[in-house]
Amino acid sequence: MHIRVVRFSNVSREHVEQLVARINDADGPPPGVTMSGMKLLFDAGQGTALSIQEYATAEDMAQAAKVFDAMDPSETPGSRSSVDECEVPLDLKT
Repeated sequence: MHIRVVRFSNVSREHVEQLVARINDADGPPPGVTMSGMKLLFDAGQGTALSIQEYATAEDMAQAAKVFDAMDPSETPGSRSSVDECEVPLDLKT
């Protein structure tokens, strides 16, 4: 499994609500994106958000990165501060 974590700053509750509504109304991920899961975390006090995207392979993650990098910034929850693309060596659930 591979995880892509994107941190955003300057995030408002309104932007998060709009993004969640668009995602819920969409018929799956954008064309070219094959993800196995996604979480959006929002810290209202700091005005930050994390998009945690799960992929089966590094190739799926790389293809999705191209799609997300080409998105209009108005379609994101805020200003992109960082992107980490990680392999998951341990996934422990209790």
